[in-house]
Amino acid sequence: MPERHAARRPDNVIPLREDVVAPVPGPAGPAPEPADWERRLAGGLAFLRRRITGDYPVDDFGFDADLTEHVLLPPLRPLYDTWFRVETRGLDNVPDTGAALVVANHSGTLPLDALMTAIALLDHHPASRHLRMLAADLVFALPVLAPLARKGGNTLACNADAERLLSGGELVGVWPEGFKGIGKPFRERYKLQRFGRGGFVSAALRTGAPIIPCSIVGAEETYPMLGNAKTLARLLGLPYLPITPTFPLLGPLGAVPLPSKWIIEFGEPIETASLGGAAAAEDPMLVFNLTDQVRETIQSTLYTLLMQRRSVFF
Repeated sequence: MPERHAARRPDNVIPLREDVVAPVPGPAGPAPEPADWERRLAGGLAFLRRRITGDYPVDDFGFDADLTEHVLLPPLRPLYDTWFRVETRGLDNVPDTGAALVVANHSGTLPLDALMTAIALLDHHPASRHLRMLAADLVFALPVLAPLARKGGNTLACNADAERLLSGGELVGVWPEGFKGIGKPFRERYKLQRFGRGGFVSAALRTGAPIIPCSIVGAEETYPMLGNAKTLARLLGLPYLPITPTFPLLGPLGAVPLPSKWIIEFGEPIETASLGGAAAAEDPMLVFNLTDQVRETIQSTLYTLLMQRRSVFF
């Protein structure tokens, strides 16, 4: 019989040792997370696409939440996080849903306290709530600021707009001291001015919305107002023209706020739903008493926070 020959192996093939196991391809690992700059770029491109296609909502007041979150508030966040180092307390007193009226003290020459409060509620509240602020008439008379204020969710400080927003389940912010608060001299810091006629209380009573007292410490020291150029202010149509340690001495640099340490505290809600609704809103004594209760609560909390504060700037 012919002799069988074993099949020859090519010379260039090296056999595997019996004790060596060839690796078996396993399932692919988790994809690496995108870098921060990649997320920012993707978010920016998505924002541009929405603006170009018009795929973003605007309510009857002109509020553009998409523009507010991606354009109007981001330049203010370094002030909140790094410059003022805002410490926020009592956010659990602000409801996750439904109407509520945030009532706060007003100070600081420029209304930065209102903007910082809005960032606190959007960035740090569990429900990321937008604060619909009631602003003075002057805001809507300025050519550039007026449309931006509307797009940022601000509306005129009047009962009709306040009631309409609260009836729609919005979180509304009001600063009843107005220009009397932010334009007061530094020697009167943290002393609340009059709260007007209690229009905000009437709006809360009519809609049954809870009132949340809000106390802000730190804003008084951002632009210490040492004087007021009243004559020039009247010529310019302004409620006041501040003289501070840096303005007008340092010119445009005087607009840079001092880096005071801020605390924003939201107090326990004051319930209004059981007080009588529209009938209660027509009772001047009830409105006055409730207004005074809110004011006293904010003033008392301010004194407490000031006693706890170790330093103006640290």
